[in-house]
Amino acid sequence: MTGTAAAVRPTPLAAAAAQLRQHLRRRWLVQPIGTAEDRRNRRGGGAPRVVTLGDATAPALADPDRRAATVHLTAATVLIGPVSAHRHEGWGGAMVGGAAGRPCGHCLAIRWQRLRSRSQRDALEVGDQTTAVGPWPQLTAYQLDAVWELYRASHTGPPLPPPPSWDRHSTPLPRVSQLDLASLRVRTYPLLAEPCCPSCTRQRPDIPDPLVLAHQPRPKPRPDTYRLRTPDDYPLPAAALVNPVCGALGAGTALTITSPTTAPVTGSVFIRGYGGLLDVSWSGQSSGYHASRALAYLEGLERYAGTHRRRSVPPVIAAYADLGPDALHPDRCGRHPDEVYDTDPILRRFDPQRPIPWVWGQNLHTGRPVLVPRRLCFYSSPAAGDTFVLSSSSGCATGSCLAEAVLFGLLELIERDAFLLAWYGNLILPRIDLDTCPPVVRALVDRAELQGYRLYAFDNRIDLDVPVVTSLAVRHDGGPGLLSFAAAAHLDPRQAVTGALAEALTYIPHQPTTVRRRRAELERMADDYTLVRRLPDHSALFGLPRMAVHAESYLDDRSALPIEHLFAGYRPPGTPDLRDDLRRVLDLLDARGLEAIVVDQTTPEQEAVGLRSVCTIVPGLLPIDFGWIRQRAPHLPRLRTAPATAGLAAAVLTDTDLRRVPHPFP
Repeated sequence: MTGTAAAVRPTPLAAAAAQLRQHLRRRWLVQPIGTAEDRRNRRGGGAPRVVTLGDATAPALADPDRRAATVHLTAATVLIGPVSAHRHEGWGGAMVGGAAGRPCGHCLAIRWQRLRSRSQRDALEVGDQTTAVGPWPQLTAYQLDAVWELYRASHTGPPLPPPPSWDRHSTPLPRVSQLDLASLRVRTYPLLAEPCCPSCTRQRPDIPDPLVLAHQPRPKPRPDTYRLRTPDDYPLPAAALVNPVCGALGAGTALTITSPTTAPVTGSVFIRGYGGLLDVSWSGQSSGYHASRALAYLEGLERYAGTHRRRSVPPVIAAYADLGPDALHPDRCGRHPDEVYDTDPILRRFDPQRPIPWVWGQNLHTGRPVLVPRRLCFYSSPAAGDTFVLSSSSGCATGSCLAEAVLFGLLELIERDAFLLAWYGNLILPRIDLDTCPPVVRALVDRAELQGYRLYAFDNRIDLDVPVVTSLAVRHDGGPGLLSFAAAAHLDPRQAVTGALAEALTYIPHQPTTVRRRRAELERMADDYTLVRRLPDHSALFGLPRMAVHAESYLDDRSALPIEHLFAGYRPPGTPDLRDDLRRVLDLLDARGLEAIVVDQTTPEQEAVGLRSVCTIVPGLLPIDFGWIRQRAPHLPRLRTAPATAGLAAAVLTDTDLRRVPHPFP
């Protein structure tokens, strides 16, 4: 196409937009839409505002034309909207839950661009302006008329009924209709406001926000229930969360109908971070697709909240040296040896004199506000010079209230800490007799057996009296995909066992295929651990049969003990108020000299449906990292002291006691 482009002067998308703009203005003058009062009340007024999408990045600053736009021309489609589902609520959109706001044309541009392909997003966001490679065809008369008729139908008369596939929570949302210019097919999608839109949101300064956890009772449905609401209780606008035009979480979901162990529903979206565009996946894994879909949306919202701050609140930019005692020094969460910073292409030493972004959190023991490096709590936010660690979603959690989210965030941190203590400390953990567990465990074991795996579970408590269970699936025939680890922490030991085994079942179907596909690469990793660089490498490596020699502390022929015996001295809180459960965990941490910090990640989209998301941080617990040279845990004092404190080692561990092998955490 290069020769054609050179011979014929390209007509850019803007020229087609001008053609469409002129046509709509003529039709408007001949046949204005609505009453005079309606036209005066419409945001922007006058004829339809036409803008282009995809020829340049969505503006980072306020853009009045983009905000008022209701016709958006792309290379293959025309988008009409946002249009209110309820005409009486005014031009451009309806209030959604009082929190998410009314979307504008700029909101649509941001959400549309976020769903484009990797190559298109890179061209728009970090490359030069896009370049036309051929003549742009003029819009035909029937295409122009189709745009006008769709615009007129969207803005006059009674609202068009929503598609039957929409859920009832998406029905009242503002809408965007897509006209395919090749087929003239029309499809309509709901739109949520973009909380960081520069045109329709107002920035507010970042100041300490008191997070009140203790004053309001949080009654539980039952003493042994720690989630106050079920996934189905949240009014999730599924059609607005996932659609190919403006989905907040992604363009679509996939059902793995061939999975033999669970009913997975998965989705993904490209998120820009310090390393470019990262494919961030989210999923739900339950025994039925309806339940899995709800779990997938909740996890997608949690990823959405944790990757970037989704509120129009600029961070505090300052050097640690200028902040004083109200700031968390990142070295308290672990640092890498100097040689890692000297050789790693991404990691940079923390410089207390260099200004970096900070956000406000709260010390959960004292209630004092704490400034936290943004790198530690919004894990994809890029900023020059702040990649002193590469943080992850560990410690991020979602619940129906702050107390619930904080509780499950802390449980996740305790789970990862315990797993790493046992792995790197080469500890011998008590094995749990699964026949003494609830009947649901037997069903999980049988399902694994049908896939050729045997399940094991271990009491992985170290020095914190919170049930942590590590599970291990072992392939009977010794073939590829041999080992698959997982873990779970819960205040009820039986639920911890069930959670760890259920987690293992989600990985079993993929391990053999992954190992066969990556066999040569994984063999090189087994010879040279520095080649273990990404999250998937850790679990895949232990699918190699030769790696079983490094997991002997889990594979020996020890006796299994009844769960009642192992947890005989443990008593679940069993109180009617979730705050008591949270206080118990905080007291356990405090007894070990550990302080918990929370940062509220909640997005307006979550707040509108009754969700809260947080990032919990406990400096001193072993942090989980991915990539062998990027491990902080082997260099922290807790790895050597905690096993001795718990009575699992005769003395403080030395370097020779440690298992110097990449962890297999998935």
